[in-house]
Amino acid sequence: MTENSTVRSVTFDLLRILKLTTVFGNPGSTEQPFLQDFPEDFAYVLALQEASVIAMADAFAQVTRRPALVNVHSSAGLGNAVGNLVAAHHGNTPLIITSGQQHRELVIGEPYLGNREATTLPKPWVKWSYEPARAEDVPEAFMRAYAEALQPPAGPVYLSIPMDDWKRPLSGFTRVRTVSDRFAPDPERLRGFADRLSASRRPALVFGPEVDRSGGWDAAVALAEKLRASVYGAPLLDRASFPENHPLFGGPLGMSVKTISDRLAGHDLVAVIGAEVFRYYPYVPGDYLPEGTELLHLTGDPEVAAAARVGDSLLGDPRMAIELLLDMVAEGSARTAPEPMVRPRELPRVPNSTLTPPEVFAALSRVRPPDAVIVNESTSTMAQQVEWLPTVRSGSFFATASGGIGWGTPAAVGVALGDRDRGVERPVIGLIGDGSFQYSVQAIWTAAQHSLPIVYVVMRNHEYSILKSFAMLEETPGVPGLDLPGLDIASVARGFGCRAVDVETAQDLEREFKAALTAGTTTVIVVPTQPQKAML
Repeated sequence: MTENSTVRSVTFDLLRILKLTTVFGNPGSTEQPFLQDFPEDFAYVLALQEASVIAMADAFAQVTRRPALVNVHSSAGLGNAVGNLVAAHHGNTPLIITSGQQHRELVIGEPYLGNREATTLPKPWVKWSYEPARAEDVPEAFMRAYAEALQPPAGPVYLSIPMDDWKRPLSGFTRVRTVSDRFAPDPERLRGFADRLSASRRPALVFGPEVDRSGGWDAAVALAEKLRASVYGAPLLDRASFPENHPLFGGPLGMSVKTISDRLAGHDLVAVIGAEVFRYYPYVPGDYLPEGTELLHLTGDPEVAAAARVGDSLLGDPRMAIELLLDMVAEGSARTAPEPMVRPRELPRVPNSTLTPPEVFAALSRVRPPDAVIVNESTSTMAQQVEWLPTVRSGSFFATASGGIGWGTPAAVGVALGDRDRGVERPVIGLIGDGSFQYSVQAIWTAAQHSLPIVYVVMRNHEYSILKSFAMLEETPGVPGLDLPGLDIASVARGFGCRAVDVETAQDLEREFKAALTAGTTTVIVVPTQPQKAML
């Protein structure tokens, strides 16, 4: 035991070994015993609200491909964080979320800032939730949290730590472990899947977010080309896993039961790899599969496999499964090549005085650097983004994995910080709706403080367009609260320390976007746009 060795010093030594030296947080009084005399070899990323903390850490972990450490305040701070914790859960992001609990001597009396039923609060959105029974158990709790977060299916975990635990004497912790983050599919069952793919007359492949997260982008392209199969984007995807400009890419699959079934008509076999079967919304009744179509499902998540409404499932790491399939399936050169995605890219001869989203995306397509990454939370314009700004590289598209908004603005910060951490330089483009921007607007302060190369393009249509589209589909007229007048977004952005401009024309947008790429700081470009009816 070294002199003055404590639970805190031992835990920080363990965090160094596990390479958990970046802490995303917003400090509270119950967290100060952990944060005191913060080590110089650790980095603390301050966000101004806990929902932003979680989203930043989520994207950082996705980009660096290792767990991220989060510290939020007791029950109130964790409550603020839960909305974006849902996205981390659905996105299989390995996060270790910690918060302070009141002093052990006080907890029984329900003290101020006590975290009542601490381990219950974040459920069901964490894989494991724990408060150590003894102060001496804190380092081992972190070790198990690391293993739980990283092992497939990866995901967030939670630790509640009494504030007086950190100063307790502790000699050390020596049971550091390593764990696997991949597991192979059953070879016999995989061979059966390969035989069915080889025998298919007109196969379709649906690649989901798990493929890109596992590093399977190149293997997915090779499999599609060998099979000469149509490829569709998974519904409501949060990571793109196939180049959207590839001739085999047929576009997004759709969202509702009917839309997806209609889209798959004519395919005798569909292989869904690394995605749910399926993320359905809204409810439009139909057949789960068209007549004569069978479905194969490969995923690394047992719950996702069990929840599928149709199809035969196989568990295993998506990248590993695809690479093994490549050697098993027969060449599909005799198959008729599928039709690629239709991209009308129609623009008015005379530009609109208030631009349409396609006009905005057309302008961005002319100035987007080829290595740029897109974080999209303009929910009503997702189809237009795929048409005009296709994702063509692995790890270059991110969106929320949940049904909420407020993830994209701070996630762009996490992407940029993750790039900086791994020594990569590329512009980050945040395509954000004006409604979405308000949920986590304080995240741009963190971006400005770190001089991150983010260009936020905020499309100002004065309403929640996606909700108006749903109201039309669901025949629910008269819903209140769908209009957003009186938002001066550029002024707010300047108040948080960002460079901010309002633009009116495509030419202005192109000029300001080019200037933002070399500005050396975060820029918010606000573009008034006409509302876009979402393609549901």
